[in-house]
This record gives sequence, structure tokens and C-alpha cells, in this order.
Amino acid sequence: MLVNVINSRGWQVVAFFDNKEMPSILDGVPVYLGEPGFNKWRRESALSNDVSGLVAIGGHEGTTRIQIQKIFRAAGLILEPLIHPSAFVCSSASLGEGTQVLAQAVVAAGAAVGAACIINHKASVDHECVVGDGVHVAPGATICGCVTVDSNVFIGAGAVILPRLEIGRDSIIGAGAVVTKNVPAKSIIVGNPGRIYRKMN
Repeated sequence: MLVNVINSRGWQVVAFFDNKEMPSILDGVPVYLGEPGFNKWRRESALSNDVSGLVAIGGHEGTTRIQIQKIFRAAGLILEPLIHPSAFVCSSASLGEGTQVLAQAVVAAGAAVGAACIINHKASVDHECVVGDGVHVAPGATICGCVTVDSNVFIGAGAVILPRLEIGRDSIIGAGAVVTKNVPAKSIIVGNPGRIYRKMN
């Protein structure tokens, strides 16, 4: 999917990086191993400085996405937001570095989405929401208006967060949960109405 979005922008993929050995998903595009492989590629690359980096790690891995973006930024890569052609991002909304807004997702008026976020397929971030860095909003999830989501939160597929609530950092909202109350940091929320399943260390 991300390759299709990249191609739709008129860009091309020149290299992949992973922490384990893997075959390339694109003919002729090499895969380098870990940060040493990235550094080797960057030293030897004949490309200009006008090169973008994209972190393709989903799930509850916001901290990892942020760390990798720091490596990319230090190496001079551009961390432009990536927006699928079928997504809608209101002109009054803002997106942080490296954030991805995927197919048919919506970021509404006045919403502010941080860096290294994923707003996945058909997910919705409604008006005047504030979404911290490293948040992943899974497919079909809905964040209603004026919600504040702290950093590194994962909101599962089809979950709904009702208006004017606060979601604490490092929390996980389970798939299909309906959140009706503020969520403390490091909480796992399940059910309808949502309840704390357990707290994380």
C-alpha cells in the first residue's frame, strides 16, 4: 500500500531497511540490515540530498517510529507527511513529520496530528483533536471531536472515542472498544462501554 502511495506522488523507492534479513518486495531495490546498513547506504549513495525517509512500522510501535525518524533526520533525509490520494486532510489541520494518512482516512478541521503517526484506512480524526507523536489509529477507528490523544497510543480497528475525552500516553484502545471516559496513561481499554482491562508498567 505505501509503495502505491509513494508512486502516486511521482516518487520512487530506492532502498529498504530492516532489522532482519528479508527479500526485497521490489525488483532491483536493495534491502539493508539495521542502522549500520542504513549508515553504509547513506555514505555510499550517489543520490542528492533531496531524499525522503518513511518508517513503515505499524502497531503500538510509536516510540520506535520516532527513534528511526530521528536517525533519518540526522542523516539529512526529509520527513514529509504522506497522504493517500483518496484521503481527506482539511486545510486547517496540521500533520507532523513522517505522519501517514492512508486510503479514505479523514483528518478534519483544526485537528493537529503529531509526528510519526499513522491514520490508517478509513480512520477518522474529527475536528479540533490533538494527537501526539507516534500514535497509530487503526483501520475504521473514529476519534470524535475535541479529543486529546497523548503520545504512543494505539487505537484499535473500529474503536470509537467519544468527544472531549483525554487518552493518556502509551495506552492501547482495543479493537471495537467504545471509550466514554478519560483514559489514564498506560491503560489497555476493551469493551463497550470501554473499561480498563489492565495497566501496563
